[in-house]
Amino acid sequence: MRFLYLRDPLFLTALVLFLVNRWLLKPLVTGGFVHNHFNDLLCVPLLVPIVVLVARFCRARPHNGPPELYEILLPLLVWSIQYEILFPQFASTSPGVTGDPLDILWYSVGACISALWWRFYYQRQPA
Repeated sequence: MRFLYLRDPLFLTALVLFLVNRWLLKPLVTGGFVHNHFNDLLCVPLLVPIVVLVARFCRARPHNGPPELYEILLPLLVWSIQYEILFPQFASTSPGVTGDPLDILWYSVGACISALWWRFYYQRQPA
């Protein structure tokens, strides 16, 4: 039941998919899901394990279990507000940043997939 943090299979899969998208797919594809939303889908499974690992090192996380629901929803909420509402308002300090409500949808889909994966994968593992 111990969370594997940076060795978690979902984290590693998201990392590989992010790198493939960044270095192979994006240069070949203009527009569409791969270019506009794929990284948003990977945001939670890629970043939450890092956030909870840092919280564990700082002793702000009292256990080594898989991420709790609030540890998934809080970053989802903060990132959605930060990147889709606040940053686009400050064009002078964030050039090229535009808010896209569909990004929030894909953050949320990634969060749901992650929550289900972490719940069922770690439930199957021996303690």
